[in-house]
Amino acid sequence: MIKTFKILAFSLFLTLACSTVALADGNAFTPLNFDNASYNDPSVRTSATSTTSSSSPTLTGNAVTQEVTGSSDMQDAILKLDNAQVDVRNDLLNIKAKYADIDAQYKTIKNERKAVNKQLKATEKRIKQIEKAKEKIRKNMI
Repeated sequence: MIKTFKILAFSLFLTLACSTVALADGNAFTPLNFDNASYNDPSVRTSATSTTSSSSPTLTGNAVTQEVTGSSDMQDAILKLDNAQVDVRNDLLNIKAKYADIDAQYKTIKNERKAVNKQLKATEKRIKQIEKAKEKIRKNMI
């Protein structure tokens, strides 16, 4: 009964947590194409520098100019980060290759160790058999 209640409470909590995200009143989804989409009524817009309101939207048509964001210093920094990322990835590949080599050596040594261990046990078994044979011969002599 308690286990069922815990499961019910957990499922209720999970449902509430998911529904709050789904039903949240946030900003409307805006596509990434900001230049040719207007979501606000242009007659309601007010500007701090202009006292007149325009009744037509300020769209320039199909000729859209894109501005470059960021300065050359930021672009240089991004390029340096890209180069550093490439260097780190190259290092990762080298480390993975070294790891594969070491892993192959480890497996080879492990297999050799297993083979030598079998040989050791077989030799010890043979020595025990010889010891038993010697004891039987001694008993028969008496």
